[in-house]
Amino acid sequence: MTDETTNDTTAATQATETQDAGPAFAVQRIYLKDLSFETPMGAAAFQKQWQPKVNQDLNTQSSKVADDVYEVALRLTITVTDGEETIYLIEVQQAGLFTIKGLEPQQLTHVINTTCPTMLFPYAREAIDNTLTKGSFPALMLPPINFDALFASAVQQAEAKAAEEDKSEDTTH
Repeated sequence: MTDETTNDTTAATQATETQDAGPAFAVQRIYLKDLSFETPMGAAAFQKQWQPKVNQDLNTQSSKVADDVYEVALRLTITVTDGEETIYLIEVQQAGLFTIKGLEPQQLTHVINTTCPTMLFPYAREAIDNTLTKGSFPALMLPPINFDALFASAVQQAEAKAAEEDKSEDTTH
């Protein structure tokens, strides 16, 4: 009986060590960090026919809050206008706390800029839809966003800019 207990304890310790050795990703919490909704036209927005133009702005911010714990915030700003008049403006900052460990710096950057925002986006979209409904505006179906493609594009732009700067430094020396 003692041998079985010792073997079980050893197996459990080895399993824990194996888990600690490899990469890990876990969502600790997803929360609404900031929400702003404005209707500058007030009741006049409901009194006329309008041809809305939707402008969407998106960005992410991240920070390390503890060892292996990162806060990632996805900010979506939707501005709906009719000509020069703003019908409504809504800004949502959806955030999450993520435990990420065992990744190389390049992999970590990729996960923070793609996987985390991909997980946050449906929550931000829901917050926008709920807020618009409460403001008695029609639902706004935001299309899915490919954060992998956005990140790849940003990396390419950064590399091109760095290459341009290197080229201009070479010609000045």
